[in-house]
Amino acid sequence: MRAFFAFWYDFIVGDDWFVAVGIIAAIVVTWVLADAGVTAWPVILIAVPAVLLASVLRRPR
Repeated sequence: MRAFFAFWYDFIVGDDWFVAVGIIAAIVVTWVLADAGVTAWPVILIAVPAVLLASVLRRPR
């Protein structure tokens, strides 16, 4: 059981927890907006490149 959860943690978080948290937050926001009846699909289209860009820019050179 421990190996199972360790695999999923490593697969989702990997070596950058910032990206994992950003994408999970985008999915939750999309879900909440869709549940409220708002057109929510643009959230993911904006969030994924934004999180990627933020991740690249916050890396030390």
